[in-house]
Amino acid sequence: MNQKNKLLIHDITQIALLTATIVILAQISIPMPAGVPMTMQTFAIPLAGILLGARKGTIATLVYLLLGAVGLPVFAGFTGGISILFGITGGFLLSFPLMAFLAGKGAEKNSTIRLYAGLTAGAIINYIIGMCWFVYAAGSTFAVAFTACVLPFLPTAVIKILMAGIIGKKLRSAMLRAHVLEAA
Repeated sequence: MNQKNKLLIHDITQIALLTATIVILAQISIPMPAGVPMTMQTFAIPLAGILLGARKGTIATLVYLLLGAVGLPVFAGFTGGISILFGITGGFLLSFPLMAFLAGKGAEKNSTIRLYAGLTAGAIINYIIGMCWFVYAAGSTFAVAFTACVLPFLPTAVIKILMAGIIGKKLRSAMLRAHVLEAA
């Protein structure tokens, strides 16, 4: 394995810190009538991608999902367990690595347009996979899934995309200047 593909101690530390950030922000949650809560996970996940880049941001997200899958109460509402991943919100959770990856790819290109394209694509994929899984897990229709899982979340999704882009870009720039991150 070459040096570029190795995870070094500072990489593992950064991944752990961003995983912890995801866990903390997942607890900022507003229950919604259909059972899919409005959470800050969809802010934290792309932020991990922006700050750590596509590879390490995706790893941080996978660690988060693994922690939850083995039963640690890291998902929204301090829940955990494989049953959550197979429940009505499972599709949203399972799409998180793609969200982090796309945000990270956009950030690595050092282009505001590409960053927001990655953030937007990640959000759209999150909604599509989440909605499809909801239809399957809840025995629902796509119309009900869209009304319950997408429509009420669109205004906050736009705000989260904008805030993740603004905050993430500033933090990433500061981390690069401080040599905490290496440019991709």
